[in-house]
Amino acid sequence: MRKSLCAAGMAVSLMVPASAAYAVADVLETPAMKSDLAPKRLLNDAVRAGDRILAAGERGHIIYSDDNGKTWVQGDVPVSTTLTGISFGTETHGWAVGHSGVILHTNDAGATWQLQMTGEDAARLAIAAKEEQAEAIQERIDEAPEDEKGDLEWALDDIYFALDNLKSDLDIGPVNPLLDIWFENERHGIAVGAYGMALQTRDGGQTWQYMADELDNPQSFHLNDVARVTGGALVIVGEAGQVHVSADNGGSWERRESPYDGSLFGVLGTGQMNEMLIFGLRGNMFISSDLGRTWRAITNTAGATLNSGAVPDKNEVVLVGNGGTVLFSANGAESFREYFRDDREGIMDVVPVSGNNLLLFGEGGVKRTDARGRNLQ
Repeated sequence: MRKSLCAAGMAVSLMVPASAAYAVADVLETPAMKSDLAPKRLLNDAVRAGDRILAAGERGHIIYSDDNGKTWVQGDVPVSTTLTGISFGTETHGWAVGHSGVILHTNDAGATWQLQMTGEDAARLAIAAKEEQAEAIQERIDEAPEDEKGDLEWALDDIYFALDNLKSDLDIGPVNPLLDIWFENERHGIAVGAYGMALQTRDGGQTWQYMADELDNPQSFHLNDVARVTGGALVIVGEAGQVHVSADNGGSWERRESPYDGSLFGVLGTGQMNEMLIFGLRGNMFISSDLGRTWRAITNTAGATLNSGAVPDKNEVVLVGNGGTVLFSANGAESFREYFRDDREGIMDVVPVSGNNLLLFGEGGVKRTDARGRNLQ
């Protein structure tokens, strides 16, 4: 979710000048500046942790509210790079991700944050995994019959090509962003990002495992969102219509046949068993009640790219997107009523609060609104 507004700055070319590495180093070593304007600047993702609501955005801003968004406090963050995703496994343990491949952790409900990983660390994990694969394939080539060597050599060439790219990235610095993060509890979490990056931890981020090769994504398309749906399945969606499903809590993954070959920015469980709603570019959205084995398109005449969504109550679904788009369903995503905010600012995420009221997060910071996206006093 919440990625389309970041897309222009997200797809960093591998041909980055050396000076960019110094700029990245600066934002990784410079704490986020405290500002009263933080709640009014770009916010890319939001989450509820108990009674607290938190949001993360540009310049390393992480803000939190204990009164349903009426007032906000800015947390202490050790980096000033753009943050794209935030998730809490418990009321106090949370993680945030962003550009330069950063992973941040808090154990005090978002008041203070520590840097847990950078893109350089992720690149090293990926390089180690690829080198291990190359060694294993070379051993198979040495022992294989002549008629099987050709395919194995092609596979080895692909790994060497990926290794060259990863090492080039490492020479440039941590430029590739992570785009979303999900945590089940204080130990198990998954982070996904640009160029197919995927990481998993089962010890609260003390160590991370390179998970990208477990996904059927040979072209390393961007991975934009990861979520759990009712029934326990995990789902990752991304560029080129990718839908990856794990029925064993991240132990293994299957790629589903996608109903759409454009970018998907979000996946949302509707609250019904094994049911998921996927959405993205140009307002395309589809629903599946069997974990992505079959799909049904949902009509959306609004046409704007959709970034995120939430389930305020039983049978209710709200989706938000570019151009101030707010879509609301009261029948379990069978159909949606569309509204457009007057400011037409892009909305990256939404958190339901009291009644049918919403907190909208995006280009204009955080806005307290009713179900139609109209500002509350």
